[in-house]
Amino acid sequence: METTTTVFNDTFATDVLEGLSSTPKFLSSKYFYDEKGDAIFQQIMDMPSYYLTRSEYEIFNTHKNALLQLFGPNNEPFHLIEFGAGDGLKTKVLLKHFLSQKAYFRYLPIDISENVLSLLTHGLEIECPNLEVEPLANEYFEALDILNKQERNERKVILFLGSNIGNFEHEKAIGFLRQMRQHLNPNDLLLIGFDLKKDPEVILEAYNDKEGITKSFNLNLLDRINQEFGGNFDTSKFRHSPTYNPLTGATKSYLVSTEDQVVTLEKLGKSFSFEAWEAIDMEISQKYSLSTIQHLADRAGFQVTSNFFDKNKYFVDSVWSVK
Repeated sequence: METTTTVFNDTFATDVLEGLSSTPKFLSSKYFYDEKGDAIFQQIMDMPSYYLTRSEYEIFNTHKNALLQLFGPNNEPFHLIEFGAGDGLKTKVLLKHFLSQKAYFRYLPIDISENVLSLLTHGLEIECPNLEVEPLANEYFEALDILNKQERNERKVILFLGSNIGNFEHEKAIGFLRQMRQHLNPNDLLLIGFDLKKDPEVILEAYNDKEGITKSFNLNLLDRINQEFGGNFDTSKFRHSPTYNPLTGATKSYLVSTEDQVVTLEKLGKSFSFEAWEAIDMEISQKYSLSTIQHLADRAGFQVTSNFFDKNKYFVDSVWSVK
């Protein structure tokens, strides 16, 4: 485990240096999720305005039996592999139902956060004592490489939930999905969550809560950089600024410097100048139409098998098969 953590820290340092040296500046949202970030995101999921988690939870609760019939028809064995497993709140709906139906499956959560995997595994030991769990603290495709080398013949069912695909720009999303396709066999399936286009006010409110929880989630990445690299970011000098573009479907989060300032990362031997009102691009959360989802599947080498919606049609879990 120590070796894996070192690799992540080295990669984290490289990514931070690249992002803060760029014009415009950016930071990768995947580094939001340290121990404190995990806890803040739990608060976000509980916010009344954050509809995404509730919508996908509703989908799983409503369609859990139909999903089991897709994943393991006639009680065929399968590996349920979750990318970015988090706390497993929604996935537990499926896990408990599958166990109650005596489905023959193994659950393999993948996450770069060892902390969140440890919490998830411990919780499942209590809630689902008969569940076979194999957590993998690794990058997604490295973990799939490990699984493929084990020569397991069962169907792989990949879960990529919470509209995490929306954290990629369009062409990068296609590249990511094509790379995933290369790691799958003809019998494998992908269930991928998409946040759908809807009333712009509903979307923006989910990322600009009055309580300031999403703001603290973004600022925590600056705190993490301070802690790990000896930085002197003063978070009081940055303003959280989210936007939504209904034409492109892109929700963007920025941290904007409120004054001219210089930030030094002592352990990395680098300093970065900020002009007043200069922004750091923190995150994209793309919203989709059904036609765009079909386009993504086609370009990445998948076939849309089924779409499952919540009652408001705010969200869709789309099941794809390999072409």
